[in-house]
Amino acid sequence: MKRTWSQYRSFDTTVRLLLVNQLTINLGFYMLMPYLAAHLSGGLALATWAVGLVLGVRNLSQQGMFLIGGMLADRFGHKPLIVAGCTLRTGGFTALAFAESLPALITASAATGLAGALFNPAVRAYLAAEAGPERRVEAFALFNVFHQTGILLGPLLGLALTSVSFPTTCAVAAALFAGLTLLQLRRLPENTVTPRADRPALRDQAGAVLRNRPFWLFSLAMTGSYVLSFQVYLALPLETEHRTGGGAFTTTATSALFVVSGLVALVGQLRITAWCTRTWTPARCLTAGTALMGAAFLPPLLTAGSPPPAGGWSAALAVTPLLLCAGLLAVATTVLYPFEMDTVVSLAGGSWVATHYGLYNTVCGIGITLGNLATGALLDATRDMGRPALPWLVLALLGGGCAAALAALSRTGRLTARPQPVTSVPT
Repeated sequence: MKRTWSQYRSFDTTVRLLLVNQLTINLGFYMLMPYLAAHLSGGLALATWAVGLVLGVRNLSQQGMFLIGGMLADRFGHKPLIVAGCTLRTGGFTALAFAESLPALITASAATGLAGALFNPAVRAYLAAEAGPERRVEAFALFNVFHQTGILLGPLLGLALTSVSFPTTCAVAAALFAGLTLLQLRRLPENTVTPRADRPALRDQAGAVLRNRPFWLFSLAMTGSYVLSFQVYLALPLETEHRTGGGAFTTTATSALFVVSGLVALVGQLRITAWCTRTWTPARCLTAGTALMGAAFLPPLLTAGSPPPAGGWSAALAVTPLLLCAGLLAVATTVLYPFEMDTVVSLAGGSWVATHYGLYNTVCGIGITLGNLATGALLDATRDMGRPALPWLVLALLGGGCAAALAALSRTGRLTARPQPVTSVPT
């Protein structure tokens, strides 16, 4: 913690505020969203299809609007989009506290998703601009620490609040976003925006990004890493339940997957980033990180055919490969994330950075959706076929394929970093 605090203090006030911003965003989001499905199905007695619709609308409104949010941030400045997004999420969470009809729930859910599309690209682009080319990697490493802290603490706080009532959780989350909105209005500086006379049409702005071939290749190569990292929420919990048979131990073991992931980031992120910066090039870090993600699925692969545990220590041993997988995925993410975010800026060439982040999030979001559908179908099919190791083999090979793709892009010079200042105005 002393190292984190020291590094935090080494940045200027704007960067520090953006880091606190991300911590609060994740704290408010994760104290509410993990318990929304239970509220919809239990508290409001909605049908399963309706619960899926409400949750799906939130995801679609966020993933589908990332590009628009990034484009607006590049045209009008990062601060207005950050403030607008936090304001909209305040309203969305407040509405969730009172909404009972399906149309009201869909509207509130769409508002919370659109809010993320507005502030996510803007926050990252603003951080890249303020940190400068010399400290971007360091800033994004610290950003991930704050990001993961919110993910780790949010559900714990939400659990305590939801035990009172779900509307109480919504009210506290909305209050956090309201306070964050006021803080940013008062303290977050305005940054440079594109002069009105120099703004191209939105179609031309989007076209400039869409024609960036190296950026597209990088985005597609990195999509696989997002599919792999998301298995902490899909394949690993499902396999934990299968191996432990449900009950209290299953809940504890599943929670341990997330605790391990969060603690690795909190404890190791800055040290791992510092070591990688000293030892490897950014391209090598990206290749190594994706390769490690693939290797993370080897422990479940090697133990997939083991007989169900009888209980006690055998149950604990049965989930050990899954915990090891979660830990390795977390280490791989700490290796990847700072250099991944920095590479997006480099490939943007310092121009329309928020737009690039928006498109990058959209591409990876689509990849996660398709990857989850394929992984879920594969888990079901191979279990029925009596080949439980096959999904883990496919996931391991996906990591290897991503690493090979990034290595090829590096060899051809398409990942070469070009350190330069970042602004909202195209250079």
